[in-house]
Amino acid sequence: MSSTESSSRTADKSPRQQVDRLLVGLRWRRLEEPLGFIKVLQWLFAIFAFGSCGSYSGETGATVRCNNEAKDVSSIIVAFGYPFRLNRVQYEMPLCDEESTSKTMHLMGDFSAPAEFFVTLGIFSFFYTMAALVIYLRFHKLYTENRRFPLVDFCVTVSFTFFWLVAAAAWGKGLTDIKGATRPSSLTAAMSVCHGEEAVCSAGATPSMGLANISVLFGFINFFLWAGNCWFVFKETPWHGQGQEQDQDQGQGPSQESAAEQGAVEKQ
Repeated sequence: MSSTESSSRTADKSPRQQVDRLLVGLRWRRLEEPLGFIKVLQWLFAIFAFGSCGSYSGETGATVRCNNEAKDVSSIIVAFGYPFRLNRVQYEMPLCDEESTSKTMHLMGDFSAPAEFFVTLGIFSFFYTMAALVIYLRFHKLYTENRRFPLVDFCVTVSFTFFWLVAAAAWGKGLTDIKGATRPSSLTAAMSVCHGEEAVCSAGATPSMGLANISVLFGFINFFLWAGNCWFVFKETPWHGQGQEQDQDQGQGPSQESAAEQGAVEKQ
């Protein structure tokens, strides 16, 4: 019994010991440095960006009151959300006649391209920043000794900076078009029953776009974070060290020549 208990205890302790060793190996003080602190912010705001955009859903609607004998009143509620393929969102338009009751209609526009690009970029930023943090905190010697890691990190950082600017601007333009396509006035304008004297149409509640607006703001915040981090990553690359060495050589060259000239003058 004692042998089985001891073996179970060692089996329980081994995963804990591995986790403890992993946590002990992490140098948390590097998070206080600009390079580590900004990477944490990039990781968090990437979650906020793709989470707020990918989880958005809203509703628009209108009311149709027929001028027939029954005075039928129909309320139309249309739900939409990510990935904003509005041309696939259906709703039933009432027909104020005795032959048919309703007609299937669709919203206008397909805005999935900027929305999906924005969310995909946020997911890739999340995974890359998490991997970069692990290397920076756990394997910092590889980051400082191997020149390829800072160069790759710098190139990827510049690329993400450009992509975040494009994604935030494109998603902001797409969101503006989505607001125009989902307004209740746009919904009533698309229904033919509202253009005649058969019915009276009134706009419903305007969809709330607060979460979508915040996602655009998070996109531009990610752009500024990645743009600011370019300088701190560049300081870790050999290019920055070569520039400093050239400046020092240029500064030392004239001083040595002037010292030699002063020595020659004193000898004379």
